[in-house]
Amino acid sequence: MSSAKQGGPVRPSTSVWRPLGPGEITITGGIWQHKQQVNADTTLGHCLTWMERVGWIGNFDRTARYVTGAAALADDGLAGAVDAGAVDAEHAGIEFVDSEVYKLLEAMAWELGREPNPLLERRYQALARRVAAAQQPDGYLHTSFGRPGQPARYSNLETGHELYCFGHLFQAAVARLRTGHDDLIPQVARRVADHVYEEFGPDGRVAVCGHPEIEMALVELARATGEDRYLKLATLFIERRGAGTLGPHPFGQGYFQDDKPVRDVRTLRGHAVRALYLASGALDVATETGDTELAAAIRAQWASAVARRTYITGGIGSHHLDEAFGADFELPADRAFSETCAGIASVMLSWRLLLAAGEDKYADLIERTLLNNVLASPRADGRAFYYANTLHQRTPGAVAGDESQLSHRAEAGLRGAWFDVSCCPTNVARTLASVAMYFATASDDGIQLHQYGDYRVSSELACGPVTVQVSSDYPAHGEIVITVAETPPAELSIRLRVPGWAGGAAETSEEPAARTDGHLEFRRVFRAGESLRVVFPVRARVTYPDVRIDAVRGTFAVERGPLVFALESPDLPPEWTVNELAADPDSLASDEAGVTIDVYRHGQDGQAWPYYARPQCSAGQHGDGERARTRLIPYHQWANRGPATMRTWLPLASSATPSGSSPHPSSARPAAPPVPSPAKGAEDLTRNTRPSVLRRRVGASPDHQPPLSPPSSLPDSRRPDHRRGGPGDRRGRRGRHRRGRRRAGQCRDHPGGRRQPVVPHRHARRLRRPLRARHGDSSG
Repeated sequence: MSSAKQGGPVRPSTSVWRPLGPGEITITGGIWQHKQQVNADTTLGHCLTWMERVGWIGNFDRTARYVTGAAALADDGLAGAVDAGAVDAEHAGIEFVDSEVYKLLEAMAWELGREPNPLLERRYQALARRVAAAQQPDGYLHTSFGRPGQPARYSNLETGHELYCFGHLFQAAVARLRTGHDDLIPQVARRVADHVYEEFGPDGRVAVCGHPEIEMALVELARATGEDRYLKLATLFIERRGAGTLGPHPFGQGYFQDDKPVRDVRTLRGHAVRALYLASGALDVATETGDTELAAAIRAQWASAVARRTYITGGIGSHHLDEAFGADFELPADRAFSETCAGIASVMLSWRLLLAAGEDKYADLIERTLLNNVLASPRADGRAFYYANTLHQRTPGAVAGDESQLSHRAEAGLRGAWFDVSCCPTNVARTLASVAMYFATASDDGIQLHQYGDYRVSSELACGPVTVQVSSDYPAHGEIVITVAETPPAELSIRLRVPGWAGGAAETSEEPAARTDGHLEFRRVFRAGESLRVVFPVRARVTYPDVRIDAVRGTFAVERGPLVFALESPDLPPEWTVNELAADPDSLASDEAGVTIDVYRHGQDGQAWPYYARPQCSAGQHGDGERARTRLIPYHQWANRGPATMRTWLPLASSATPSGSSPHPSSARPAAPPVPSPAKGAEDLTRNTRPSVLRRRVGASPDHQPPLSPPSSLPDSRRPDHRRGGPGDRRGRRGRHRRGRRRAGQCRDHPGGRRQPVVPHRHARRLRRPLRARHGDSSG
């Protein structure tokens, strides 16, 4: 196989595992084939039509007319004599709409590599010619700057996005190269890259772009073309970052990550997409230059952001105004920005980390983000999208009307057909066209399966050609069948990720050669036609938030396998909305028909003031309120039935306190709280006097989903072993019993005839034992 067709969007020169190219992996069925087909049949044409309609593609035609006219005058010896009044300086859209055209070209290239299509090829070639015609003689190519009547080139690096747009052009060129074509767009991209090197290289201006993107694109272009200058330029951009070369911004220099050098930053912050693109570029530079310090800094930033700044859906960013990360644990559900592009950028960074380190936690976050955050953006028909992805919609969106009108990019109850800033639709298009290449990797002696679905892998390994078919109805069901279609007469390794939500549980058709909570490896000599079968326990479970996420304290979420579920108003009785409900986690049930739960509506008490002298209990805690049985739907499917209210975090209604609160802020390998009322044969769970702590017996049935140990990055004092009353609590059993017991059905927070909560002196327990430091608790 030609090396040009290997690697997909990312192909490091060195990595633990080798990424597969478009000729090595093909999705053959299931949810992902359906999404790719809708993308190919509808979304690509939708993006092309809209950009033609609003004039974004026409920007290149207007620029081309200027370039042609200037070239003609130069031929006549009149260079520089272009009359500004005679030049069409009109520009449609915001400064960076060139990038949407480039992302569409990238999506088309990946789609053509996936499945050749003569009509799509003609459209691609026609669009490529219009782009190429706008390139100026020195290689510069931008439709918002540089023409008479427009701002000068590079006069607004803070928000002009010139280098950002070039980065997306380079990625479009890489897609064309990796699908076996070194034609017009790669040629245009090389000329632009050479121009940028002259302008910003070692002998050029010391500056960076206000929106990172070009860094990772330059590295990938260097990998695809073998031109080392592009890698050197990317390295310069990374090293210059944080030196304050950009002018002031209303949101501060941290907004575009120009306040600190990349290697000195400890968590992702500022504008979410910018931060993630910059981290991806920095990791690419670190990988290619052997900069272990920089690579370690990016790993630490990822870990911190996952543990403290990521939504349960894998979404990123809690601020609307600046589209940015919030502070640690600032994750409001109803004000989640969780931009689609940020989710895609998260996948891009996690994929690079997975290739570099080979750790399954990165594939876990990719799965969570793709299936929940990214797939929530496109409507089922592929003609409308979410820019932002709320986790709690309080009011129904307006009834869909004229979809020929532009939508505001962030505030919408229903998906919009197109936005004034439409970075997300084209980002979704290129991601779906290339998504198969995030599913598996190869090594000299084996295949690694990181994501599940229906797909075929065929690759030439050092040990010989290998072809395997992965068959499953994942994520609806947990059975995975791997059939070996072609294999050399040598030992072969087939490695499967065990999803973090499974807690290490997996049934296998044969004993693996190696097994951990994170993966299974089968290593032997296979014969063509042999199969492996693995079953992960896909069933509904309750997940509780870290208590430091105060915006959702007192709530729970429902997950099933890798999917986050949501309560949507069309499934409620008439006149009910999701805002006035509480739900009973003990009533959760799931079967082939779906996931259902009991919900309670608060009584209408006619109170004139919504504040009270004593704590109030949720509806349903004392049999009050109306009760209804309702179904939950996968979060990514919401708002496909018209205007609706929706929420993912459900207020607790049961009198019982959370029964499985193993601490796992939305992390890459979150703990999986036990399913309520486990089936016969599942492990027994015993409660101590503090109901929120579980104790698990050794030798439990593998059918049960035990809680995972929390990620090692969590403070020890947050782990189950170190909680008060937990098995690692040095205070022993007496300390647990002092906290007292609560009668069944009793609300611990509600007075009114029930036992008042005992509030001991804050230092009473501390005085009975030696003072000791709290393990790793950096929060105070």
